[in-house]
Amino acid sequence: MTLSQKTCTPCQGGIPPLTLSEAETLLAQAPGWRLLENGARLERRFQFKNFAAALAFVNRVGDLAEQEGHHPDISFGWGYASVLFYTHKIGGLHENDFIMAAKVNELYTDEYPTA
Repeated sequence: MTLSQKTCTPCQGGIPPLTLSEAETLLAQAPGWRLLENGARLERRFQFKNFAAALAFVNRVGDLAEQEGHHPDISFGWGYASVLFYTHKIGGLHENDFIMAAKVNELYTDEYPTA
C-alpha cells in the first residue's frame, strides 16, 4: 500500500519520532519534499501561476488536514505555498507526516499539473 492510500492514525504521544534513517526511507515516497532540522521536519514549496491558485491549493490542503486530523504549518503568497509537517506531540516526524505529504502531492498533481 502506498503512503497516499493510508489514513493517518491518531498519535498519542509518548513514542519516539522517526530516526533520520527512517525519515529518509519514507522521503523516497514523497517526491519534492525535503527534510529539515536533521530529519525532524518535512517541507515542500509549491509554485503557482498566481495568488488565487495558491489560495485554492491551501484551502484544499486545509480540507485534507481536517479529514485526516493531521495539520501542517502553511505559509503562502503570490505564486507559492510552503507546507511544513511534523508531529507536535512527539517533537519530530511520524509516518502520518509522510502520509500527508504524499496526499498533498496528489492534490497538487491533480489540480495543478502544469504549475
